[in-house]
Amino acid sequence: MAKVTRDDVARLAGTSTAVVSYVINNGPRPVAPATRERVLAAIKELGYRPDRVAQAMASRRTDLIGLIVPDARQPFFAEMAHAVEQAAAERGKMVLVGNSDYLDEREVHYLRAFLGMRVSGLILISQGPSENAAAEIEAWDARVVLLHERPEAIDDVAVVLDDVGGAQLAVRHLLEHGHDYVACLGGTEITPTVGDPVTDHVEGWRRAMHEAGRPTEGRLFQAPYNRYDAYKVALDLLAGPDRPPAIFCATDDQAFGVLRAARELRIEVPGELAVAGFDDVKEAHLTDPPLTTVGSDRPAMARAAVDLVLDDGVRLASSRRERVKQFPSALVVRHSCGCA
Repeated sequence: MAKVTRDDVARLAGTSTAVVSYVINNGPRPVAPATRERVLAAIKELGYRPDRVAQAMASRRTDLIGLIVPDARQPFFAEMAHAVEQAAAERGKMVLVGNSDYLDEREVHYLRAFLGMRVSGLILISQGPSENAAAEIEAWDARVVLLHERPEAIDDVAVVLDDVGGAQLAVRHLLEHGHDYVACLGGTEITPTVGDPVTDHVEGWRRAMHEAGRPTEGRLFQAPYNRYDAYKVALDLLAGPDRPPAIFCATDDQAFGVLRAARELRIEVPGELAVAGFDDVKEAHLTDPPLTTVGSDRPAMARAAVDLVLDDGVRLASSRRERVKQFPSALVVRHSCGCA
């Protein structure tokens, strides 16, 4: 059977191939409703399928959005990637996902690969302060929106959360339960990284402790972001002579590791140890006890990032403040903190 072409659709609809193109691509010129209906009916009758490769070559853009995440195995990034995919589908786009594995060279690799494929835009959840990534974005003059993290080196439009304020909410809540102090499981970086959410979570912990007149020295512990390595850190911390009465974890995944270590050491949560996390991933509902954490409206953040990367004018905001869209954090109280 001969392949159905755009000419065949135009002939059946009684219009030009240009008008067929306008209908398929929703522009750039408007089409009268009656004409649009004739074209759509002809497409359906003939079973016409647009050649997306040819369209991309002509427009120098595809129907794809590139998304780079540090590690899609971690629940937070998996849920955020799903939210971006849903938001992109609402705009008629598909999403390509690449994992940087917290490595600068892999982040740059995916930047080059996706931009070379002429994606419609790129959403970057950065792995950290990357001058190389910033240079790559500038070289391509790419449409890039930063999501979740805004490295100081990359001055592009960003959609972020009030990470400092969210951490303060969680730590204040733990202190309100009457604990002498709250320990913090932060990240693995000795030197704080500007724009890194975990750095901001630690800063929120510091501020809440200082507000309450509690010292922080010796109460911040480095731990990888995933539950498996955080579990090992928590085993040493909880088995030691100076076991803290409460722990705030910079990520929910770390908190899952702490809960596992406490159970293994027969430490009752929340009776003997209060725990709070940050991210409110779905699994936080199912831990034993359910995890108190800090949540956000991830679907709204993902939708904002997709809209920004696709809409014209994304790069027009002049000041750094105008180029950042910040969403509020919310305390999600469950049982691991001691609340009924």
